[in-house]
Amino acid sequence: MRILHLANKLPYPPRDGGSIATFSLAYSFAELEHEVSILAMNTSKHYYDLSQLPAGVSEMMEIIGVDVNTDLNPVKALKNLLFSGKPYNAVRFVNKDYETRLADLLGNEKYDVIQLEGLYLAPYIPLIRSLSNAVVAMRAHNVEHEIWERSVTQQSGLKKWYLKNLSERIHKMELEYLNDYDVLVPITARDAGRFKKMGCSLPVHVVPAGVDAEKFNPDRSGIEYPSLFHIGALDWLPNQEGLMWFLDNVWNTLHEKYPDLRFYIAGRNAPAFIRNLKAPNVVFLGEVEDAYEFMRSTAIMIVPLLSGSGMRIKIIEGMALGKTIITTTIGTEGIPTTNQKNILIADDAGEMLDAVKSMIDNFDLFENIGKNAVTFVQEKFDNRAIASSLLKFYSAHLR
Repeated sequence: MRILHLANKLPYPPRDGGSIATFSLAYSFAELEHEVSILAMNTSKHYYDLSQLPAGVSEMMEIIGVDVNTDLNPVKALKNLLFSGKPYNAVRFVNKDYETRLADLLGNEKYDVIQLEGLYLAPYIPLIRSLSNAVVAMRAHNVEHEIWERSVTQQSGLKKWYLKNLSERIHKMELEYLNDYDVLVPITARDAGRFKKMGCSLPVHVVPAGVDAEKFNPDRSGIEYPSLFHIGALDWLPNQEGLMWFLDNVWNTLHEKYPDLRFYIAGRNAPAFIRNLKAPNVVFLGEVEDAYEFMRSTAIMIVPLLSGSGMRIKIIEGMALGKTIITTTIGTEGIPTTNQKNILIADDAGEMLDAVKSMIDNFDLFENIGKNAVTFVQEKFDNRAIASSLLKFYSAHLR
């Protein structure tokens, strides 16, 4: 099959959850000998010089970038708030240059499947319909409005009002496009259920984000034990909220009990309030050169998510590396983990404290959970198997 992915950011290099989910699936399609193209917005926030694309990637698939300015503009945001019912998050990705390049591709090439990587590509469906008979698939990385709806509970004042307004607009947009594509490809079974309750009547196939387990080296030797770490996109609101909650409600007590314990924070695009943290023994590293090597070198992965939706790919990667992970119910949502077997789940400060203490005070339990995590990912999240299953689903719905 010829498959075209539409993305609102370049999936290479695959450093955050969204780009990892897009790139890994596209690469697996190519490995299975299908012809893959990606048309992506090359934004300033995620800009990449495609002339530097490694041969191992460019030989496998075609990646086309369109320069698009999606920077937040306070004036445009205010106008949008006052004079539009559409979510500003989505409006930023409606771009004439991208539309023109897409029209050019569709006018000159024939695709079997066009996969939209998320809700914000939905406004291009009418153009696709006018120029192509391809199966249009919506790969829902999450239930988009749910991210903002859950964030409302963590805010107050004007910000709370704005996020509530934004979540309502995004929900309206999800409903508007809900049955305009041909098939729905959510990232978790839980999200599939949510879309069906919202009124989706289309064929659905759940496609979790996976890993190439053979490329991961779950080496647990030489780690700094005990130590804590957090890694993720630090410009993503749920990560910011969870991290600050952990520091405000858990870290000081841990520091008093374990004065030599360090908490490492890594990730790109951190705001000033995270970059300038003054908490004792908290080490801010920013974007690390080799995320996997950083993860291997540290012991206990902390993912204290209080909001968000979809699936946390960094948890899957951490488990593939043999990491012992402590997260919340929301953090492991969509991932069928087992508490106390291959992960630790803690939903309040007391539970989080107890979980960390148990990993520091019981090395054997720490080791067993990390080893069980590796087995879990190898059995349930192999990229090749996931891609093969989706390709069979697409084949059954070709026009």
